[in-house]
This record gives sequence, structure tokens and C-alpha cells, in this order.
Amino acid sequence: MKTYLQRMGRSLMLPVATLPAAALLMGIGHALPSTWAFALFLQAGANAILGNLPTLFAVGLALGMSVDKSGAAALAGLVALLVPMFVLDPVQVATYYHTTVANVDPAFTAIKSNVLIGIIAGLIAAGLYNKFHEVKLPMALSFFSGKRLVPILASIVMLALSAILLFAWPPVYEALVAFGKFMVGLGALGAGLYGFFNRLLIPTGLHQALNSVFWFNVAGINDIGNFWSGHGTKGVTGMYQAGFYPIMMFGLPAGAYAIYKNALPERKKETASLMLGAGVASFFTGVTEPLEFSFMFVAWPLYLLHAIFTGLSMAFAAAMHWIAGFAFSAGLVDYVLSFHLPLADKPYMLLVQGLVMAAIYYFGFDFAIKKFNLMTPGREPVEADDGDGAIELQNSENDDKYMTKAKKIYIAIGGKDNISLVDSCATRLRLQLKDTGKINEKALKKAGVAGVNTVDKTNLQVIIGTDVQFVDEALAKLYNAGVPLSDLTISTDNPAKEDEKLDAEAIGEKPAVTTDLHSVANGQFVNITDVADDTFAQKMIGDGFAIEPSDNTIVSPIDGTVTVVFPTKHAIGLKTDSGLEVLVHMGLDTVELNGKPFDVQVKANDQVHHGDVLATMDLDQVKSAGKQTTVEVVVTNMDQVSDLHLDIDGDVTQDQTVGSVTTK
Repeated sequence: MKTYLQRMGRSLMLPVATLPAAALLMGIGHALPSTWAFALFLQAGANAILGNLPTLFAVGLALGMSVDKSGAAALAGLVALLVPMFVLDPVQVATYYHTTVANVDPAFTAIKSNVLIGIIAGLIAAGLYNKFHEVKLPMALSFFSGKRLVPILASIVMLALSAILLFAWPPVYEALVAFGKFMVGLGALGAGLYGFFNRLLIPTGLHQALNSVFWFNVAGINDIGNFWSGHGTKGVTGMYQAGFYPIMMFGLPAGAYAIYKNALPERKKETASLMLGAGVASFFTGVTEPLEFSFMFVAWPLYLLHAIFTGLSMAFAAAMHWIAGFAFSAGLVDYVLSFHLPLADKPYMLLVQGLVMAAIYYFGFDFAIKKFNLMTPGREPVEADDGDGAIELQNSENDDKYMTKAKKIYIAIGGKDNISLVDSCATRLRLQLKDTGKINEKALKKAGVAGVNTVDKTNLQVIIGTDVQFVDEALAKLYNAGVPLSDLTISTDNPAKEDEKLDAEAIGEKPAVTTDLHSVANGQFVNITDVADDTFAQKMIGDGFAIEPSDNTIVSPIDGTVTVVFPTKHAIGLKTDSGLEVLVHMGLDTVELNGKPFDVQVKANDQVHHGDVLATMDLDQVKSAGKQTTVEVVVTNMDQVSDLHLDIDGDVTQDQTVGSVTTK
């Protein structure tokens, strides 16, 4: 049952994904003068989507829940909806009871806009498709076999269900409306409770079912539909959306920064990459799962704190009647589109609340991580890579980054023999496996995924991000083709015997090369960790050293090729023949000077030797601009480096050897 509900929650994302189109049309339409015909035209286009949500839910669920995502299932979903929509229309109901439309129960008037009917129709159509799409009828009826049979069965089943709903729908509808009125009557408390449980259900994927009750017309709340169509109460309609903005745009990114700040020094670079990408996605699009799943299981008390903070934000925004709505999620894009809508109420105050939530998240997360020693990303103990189950991927020149990632995931989860179903939702792969105990979680994480959630013995969720669709498609291709693991990997599990080893040069591998590093200027040697810029000091770009120059001349620290001269002239990229990539960065924050203090003497593709002049830097001009003159020399491809050794301190001269680095 749990798995079924998770699949349902995933499938609900398909119709929900149409809402940003409505938001775009409605947002632009309301931003334009209301007297313009074009503005009204755009708003009508948005209402065309908002007014047909039951249809979108029926088709989307039927498609998403079908075993092979068949268009025949989607058609059956449409047929399954059309039957009750027509049969239970007030005009038809009036004829059954020989009365007038005015005397028909109002529940039947509301049935056309209730997405619950669409959800029921979609689920029934998908169930019928999965059971009967391969049925073979006798020869005389063979035309109606297989997929053609499903819409026919859907119409018959839904006609029978309509007969039941003719009597059952009025009391069911009244109960739903009563629940909706009760929750709305709770006001800010109800919004807070909803926000709290919304976050708690994220790990299971069941939050989408909860969202449907509050966001769409299931229980008469229809918070998203009413807000965007302008039907509701200003300051109230939208309260199940507004409080998410301070969380997703400000709170979670601030929490991500707290996680980064608490990472171990040797893990800060990888943690910064993960947190920055996830934080930006949360701010701009409101997609939070890559960030949430990064600490959801490894530091679950922190996630509970996040759920509490979300509930508080939802309750406070509702209590203050600060309202902004969204069609997809509470990111900057939806915020801008909803700003001028009629039911938006002081939406700018959500930004103020967001700054407060950012402080609460940062200090709350920072305190909890330190107090309870939570193993958030970057705080795991550094372990030697023992090569357990190590694999080397056989790349194809036709593989894009999505296929490359899909191959790594395919290998890590056991390939065709361990996969039952490949599927995805907004940000994560939802995989049904024969045995989740057979996955190589270490290899899976090394594939570059944002998080891994083993739901049970057969269900696995892999957090990818907003581009999950492309990884899903690539993984499905591998699965459907039944690609053997042996075709994708070069096994390194078992070291070759001494008499079977091949010389590295004979098979085209580059032998290790040691390159001397020279000073880039006359001056004072500075340890990279002492540079007054966290980006360099914490080795986010790479390891290296720095020089506090005593004169204006900057020279090459290596023999190699100039790969890039930055447009602002403050940085130059170099590369040796062995593949070592080195960045020479002149000054701190000097990108803001737009190249004025620099006279670059080289251009891209020039060959240079150590000691050759790269540029002159006017130290006095840099200092007068309030900037520091420290020159950083950073190896940017540290993943290709096996050893970096620096053994000098104090004053250095231009072209003096300060250390060495060995490439693998």
C-alpha cells in the first residue's frame, strides 16, 4: 500500500507540472494594464489550464501509474473521467429525478471542478490498463483486444461507479467540505500544522497526496487554483503557500551554509559544491529535495528541526496575512510571477520574514550540528579508499553527462538482474529493485548523486535534482536493452598477477610526472591556508601557494601553455604537457577593477617557460583601490594530483623553486 501511494505521489507531479504555464500566463497578464485585451487574453489562457485540473489529473495519473507509460492508458483516463462528468452533471441528474436543475443537490454542481474525481478516474484507468492491456479476445472480437479494450472497460467501470456516486457523492462531498472548513477555520495554526506534516512526509513521497487536499479542489480549499484565478479572500487564500517562500528562498540556503561551515577542512571543497548547487536550486526554483536529502537521514534531528521551522514560517505568514502563491514551488521565479496578482497581500514582507528565517536556520542548524555532533555532509570521518568494489567505466564518445551518470548508477544498483522498474518524479529516481541489499551505496554516492534513500527491501530513491528526467531516460535505455555490466566496466576488483601486468606506457596510460613549482614574483611566501579569502584558504578551487609581491612583475610558475586570460586580466590559466592545470590569480577581489591595474603580456595558446613574464600588476593602484595584492598559484585539477609538496618559507625571488607537484 505504501509503495502504491508513493507511485501515486510521483504520478501527481505530471499534471502539477502544467501549472507553471498557467502561472506564467496569469503573472504576465496581471502585470500588464487591466484594460489591455492582450492581458485578458493571457489570463484566459491561464484559466483554461486552471479550469481543467480534473482532466489533467485523470490523464496524468493514468499515464504515470501505467506499467509502460502508454498513451492508451492516458486515453482510458480521459474516458474514465468523461463518463461521470457527463452522467453526474446537474442537468442529467435532474432528468433522473424528474425535477429541475435548481432542486439538484449542489454537490453535483461542484463535481466538474473537483480533482478527486479526476484522481479516481486516473487510478481506475491505470489499474485496468495494467491488468488488461495484453488480453487477447476471440478472433471475432480480436480488434478490441489489448490496449483497445482498456478504454471500453474504463467506460463500463466508471458508469457503474457513477451509479454509486449518484447516491454517495452528496454525503462524501459534504464531509470533504466540512474538513476543508475546519482546517481553514484553524487559520494560522492549520497552516502551520500543514507545513510541518508536509515536510515530514517528504522522505516517503506521500506529501503530494497531502498537498492535493490543500492546494487543489478536493476538500473545497483549492488554495493554488483560487489564488491564481483570483477567487478567494485577500489575506487568506494562499496561506497554504506563502510561508514556504521564507523557507525555500532564505532558510534552507542559510542552513546549507551552516552545513558547509561545519564540514571538515579536507571536505569543505566537495561540501561547498553540493551545498551551493542545492542552495541555488532552492532559492530560484523552490526545489529543495537535493538539499533536504543530503541531511535527512544522516542527521535526522536536523530534518525534524527543519520541519518545525517550516511549520512556524507557515503559521507566521498566515497570521500576518502576508500572501504570495506559487504554481510549482516557492522559489524566486514563482514569487516574481505572483507578486502583482489580485490576491497577493504584502508579498514583499515575505522577504523580510525570509531574512529572519535565514538567521534562525543558520544559527539553529549550526547549534544542533555542534551540540549533537550530527554527521551532516562533510563531517564524515575521512577514510582511506580501499577500492572495495572499485570499477572503471568504459566511456563511449556518444555518451553525454546524463548517460555517464546513468551508467554509474546502473552498475552500482546491480544492473538488469537487480532492477524491476525504473521511474522518477520531480527530483529523484524511484527504483524498484529485487533486493536493495545488493546495491553498492559507496559507488552510488560516487556517481555524483545528491542523496540515497533505501525505502525498504525493494524500493530505492536516488536524489538527482531537477534534471532527473534525463538520467531516468538514460537509465531506462540501459535497463530496457538489458546491457550486461561487463559491457560497461573494466573490473579492478582483483589485482592482476605480476606476470600479467601490462606496462602503463604500453597501453597508453600516462606515467606519473613531477613538475617543479616556481615563485611568480619577488616577495614573501604565503601558505595558501593563510590567504585572506576563504575560497583560496579553504582550498575550494585547489591546493597551492601564494606570494605577497614586492614589485610589479608576475612570471610563470611552470613550463606550459596559456589556456585562458580572463577578460578582467586579473587571472591567467596555464597547463603543462603532463596535464597539470594551474591558475595564477593576481590580488584579492581584483575582478572588480576591470583590468585597470594589469598589463598582460601573453595570450591564449602561447607557450611559456617558468620565469617568463605573464603580466605586470600596478601594486600601488591595487592598494589605492582598497584591494590586497596577494598573488595565488592554485592547482585546479587536484583530482589528477597524487602529491603536492611545498618546502619553503619566508622571502622568495622570482623564478625560485618553491615546491613540486606530481600528476597521476
